[in-house]
Amino acid sequence: MGGSWWDFIAGELRQARLRAGLSQEDLARRINYSASHVSGVETGQRAPKADYLAAMDQALATGGMFDRLLRHASLVQGAPPWMRPWIDDERTANLLRWYEPAYVPGILQTEAYARMTLAESMLLAEEIEQRVGSRLGRQAILTREQHPCPLVAVLDVMVLRRPLQGHASLMGQQLAHLVKMAELPHVQILVVPEEAGLYPALQGGFILASLSDGSVVAYLDQQVRAQVMHQTEDIAIVHRHWEAVRGEALSRRQSLDLIKEAARSWI
Repeated sequence: MGGSWWDFIAGELRQARLRAGLSQEDLARRINYSASHVSGVETGQRAPKADYLAAMDQALATGGMFDRLLRHASLVQGAPPWMRPWIDDERTANLLRWYEPAYVPGILQTEAYARMTLAESMLLAEEIEQRVGSRLGRQAILTREQHPCPLVAVLDVMVLRRPLQGHASLMGQQLAHLVKMAELPHVQILVVPEEAGLYPALQGGFILASLSDGSVVAYLDQQVRAQVMHQTEDIAIVHRHWEAVRGEALSRRQSLDLIKEAARSWI
């Protein structure tokens, strides 16, 4: 989807110019760019930058459409190819149910935590930065003004206690961020306590995304790459695991108190 997204944006830019009845030269004068720059963007020879798209939004009164397209294209391109269809489902979901036994869920990670965990994945430095940007960009669904996505996240207690390469301050900042997010009315962060012992789903995290058409999509974390599942039978199995882990979790208030206690321990 990476290249095709930029091709799509280039096509939309050209169509917007034509709808406005402008030649490339006319548009160039209006947005204070050269005609060759406009041509290069529309033909895909030059990638559109944020300043260029902002000028287009203003000149053509698009209501910020091109800025939104740029942010989504950057988000998708920064993700690994196998994850890109899931990002579209996640962005349009009306409920996310997320279980993690090992790490803070990506949608709740700080930038520093995301970078440290990705640094352990043997990726190149450029790939790490792309994925950090993608991961942070996905978090916007929780804080957008219109219809923020409800989230119920269940974490194993060891997520709160596992050291981050000796960077206690980074863990403290991450858990403080969890506290802040958990206090949002549409976000629940629940913790499975140590007393639960062994319980179903400890072998790997998963996400259930409920979509507007009534369907549910599952995302299963695996060692090499995740698996996205649509089959009703598969979703039913994942849903049973979800009910099991949620049944082991503390209440919302008890979980928040435990997160606060853990955050203080990292100071």
